[in-house]
Amino acid sequence: MTNTEWLRLNRENWDDRTAVHAASDFYDLPGFRAGRSTLRPFEQAEVGDVTGRRLLHLQCHMGQDTLSWARLGARVTGLDFSPAAVETARGLAAETGLAARFVVSDVHDARAALGGEAFDIVYTGFGALVWLPDVAEWARVVASLLADGGSLYLAEFHPLLYVLGDDGRTVEYDYFQTEGETFDHDRTYTDGPKLTRTVSVQWHHPMGSILTALVGAGLRLEFLRERAWSPFPILPALVRVGPEEYRFPPGRPGVPLTYSLRATKA
Repeated sequence: MTNTEWLRLNRENWDDRTAVHAASDFYDLPGFRAGRSTLRPFEQAEVGDVTGRRLLHLQCHMGQDTLSWARLGARVTGLDFSPAAVETARGLAAETGLAARFVVSDVHDARAALGGEAFDIVYTGFGALVWLPDVAEWARVVASLLADGGSLYLAEFHPLLYVLGDDGRTVEYDYFQTEGETFDHDRTYTDGPKLTRTVSVQWHHPMGSILTALVGAGLRLEFLRERAWSPFPILPALVRVGPEEYRFPPGRPGVPLTYSLRATKA
């Protein structure tokens, strides 16, 4: 599969998802317009005060996390390869009166799309890295987008999660398989109607590959925090124990489901 082909398939898939997501209870755009934040408390605590800081959100989708950072005082830019998603994000910014810039671009072309601008914070949220074929290239792009002393903040699903079966007990997929895998699903992860653009390509990235990519791009790892819970019920075996906290049932051995890290440009 050529570079252009996987990118086209994924862009069409996410353009299709956007209309479904915008109407879904999962994303709850009416609640967001009314003032709800989509950031998790630990994200806000780990990133710290963003007042007046230049924050770039890569793979921002419909921009709710981006605009949630704007509500906290950041000067935000969101970037996504889906024109439909960016159009929705711009609409949300206008409807909420929040200052934000949204740019249509593939992550790999971000530096050119943003005119070489440098940012204090580059933020990437849950479910982003599986859509990128090469984390080393991604890390180099991130480093090129950071001002000196700026930091990447990443909150993601743990790579171990992607090798588990639905029961959370069995290993069903190869942790070290890094070749792109093609999927054909007529449903997205939210409520709503079926998709018409159903094919996508995704990649698995082991934790060692992610950390090595960041170090190789010249970033200094400040922390890596693994968590035995997820803000989403990504496996059927998980049970809800808080407003945005899903874990394995009591008595089950804990495994990392999510993680967050910060890496700084010297």
